[in-house]
Amino acid sequence: MATMKTPGVYIVEKSAFPNSVVEVATAVPAFIGHTQTAVNGSKSLSMSPWRISSMAEYHKYYGMEPEPKFLIREVKADEGEVADINLNGDEKFLDRSGQKYILYASIRLFFQNGGGPCYIVSVGDYQTDLNPDALIAGIDTLQKEQEPTMVVIPEAVSLADIDQCTKVQQASLQHCGGKMRSRVSILDIYKGFQDRQHESGDCIANFRNKLGINFLDFATAYYPWLNASIIQDSDLNFDVIENKDELKNLLFTELKVDEDSDDESILAQRAAFKEELEKIADKGDEPLTADQEANRILLNKTLAAISPLYVEIIKSIRLKLNELPPSAAMAGVYTMVDNSRGVWKAPANVSLAAVTSPTVNITHDEQEDLNVTSQGKSINAIRSFIGEGTLVWGARTLDGNSLDWRYISVRRTMIMLEESIRLSTKAYVFDANTAQTWVTIKSMIRNFLTGIWKRGGLAGSSPDDAFSVHVGLGETMTPEDILEGILRVSVFVAVTRPAEFIEITFTQQMQKS
Repeated sequence: MATMKTPGVYIVEKSAFPNSVVEVATAVPAFIGHTQTAVNGSKSLSMSPWRISSMAEYHKYYGMEPEPKFLIREVKADEGEVADINLNGDEKFLDRSGQKYILYASIRLFFQNGGGPCYIVSVGDYQTDLNPDALIAGIDTLQKEQEPTMVVIPEAVSLADIDQCTKVQQASLQHCGGKMRSRVSILDIYKGFQDRQHESGDCIANFRNKLGINFLDFATAYYPWLNASIIQDSDLNFDVIENKDELKNLLFTELKVDEDSDDESILAQRAAFKEELEKIADKGDEPLTADQEANRILLNKTLAAISPLYVEIIKSIRLKLNELPPSAAMAGVYTMVDNSRGVWKAPANVSLAAVTSPTVNITHDEQEDLNVTSQGKSINAIRSFIGEGTLVWGARTLDGNSLDWRYISVRRTMIMLEESIRLSTKAYVFDANTAQTWVTIKSMIRNFLTGIWKRGGLAGSSPDDAFSVHVGLGETMTPEDILEGILRVSVFVAVTRPAEFIEITFTQQMQKS
């Protein structure tokens, strides 16, 4: 207020309303993994979280997909292995060679399922080996970022063994629940593409035994993996086969022509076919000219047109490349559900886009041990239903036995409420610890929670049933608290919970007419 020394009229403005609480973003995942590049102009983005909102921006800053490589193998790896190629009883198997970089395909799956803004942390390029320490270092870079609310590391399941994968996942749990407490981790099951009765072991039991018990309420996991439709046959060609001589031999064998045949038309066909096959060669490290690239594209189309076996090989490779862990797709589902229904809506009973089926079909009985277990580590199932497609059929955290934090929607709603109120209350740090400040803060929080209640985020027939806010001397604080500069606010909320089990009772009654 200005000092009144000169006669006149002085205007004094007083704030009539308290500050408002701004709801923080709830669905901003941070993806950690390997990319082709990581540059913004001349600035490196390696090991630095960078926000994008579309695949076009991903391509701009992080480049394109890795070039997969496969080997044609003759010997079975184990008795239960099914041949990828069967030519007149001669069985062949396709093995992916090199590192399995799946971040690019996972990002595509994220955007296909409703994903929006997200952060990318590039820990290396496609010449860098997958390393658990690099992924953990990528997690640590997120400590200075306030916006991310989910941590997703699809390439953890591409590591050499389950111990390395678990090391990364435990670091993610520590980051989410031990340090930040403002985000959740979406985990994948190591070898989650396998049935639980697989001869190599039960992937769910291995996951539960290795993970530990710390910060389980800040994480959720999904099983099984997904058969996606991200990569198409047209995206692949014979360059994905490393041992091209073996490919040529298979395609020659397919022709089934006797070398001693006298039929000139058949011999001419074989000669033409052989001429085409001889054009298959390694690209090498040198970039192809436009003419060379055009010739390779034409050759690929020719092989696809005249060789059913070649089509079968490309199809088998496509199916293997589209076998992806579900964490990225679930991050997209979280974003879509948050935007359409709210963070308090359980991200379940929702169909997955760009997915043809789960890799393992789970029955009602098989899901019982996944959903409810004595150890409490609930695994959410992804199931295929006739006429409905592939649905997310679970909404629990890994702390499935906790009545407080059993459901992922409850944990994420509480994170949203806590962070929104925390950030808005910072405006009153160092204000006078008096009744005026207490009333202002109480009104601000009540107005915010009333809005959340009206939108269905809190349960109760009235605001007083849904929440209560307490602050004041003798209520939440003692005189010693005020002397020490402490202002305590207690907020009680009734968060809505999903109707996971619906029971309908039928009883026969006597005929009345």
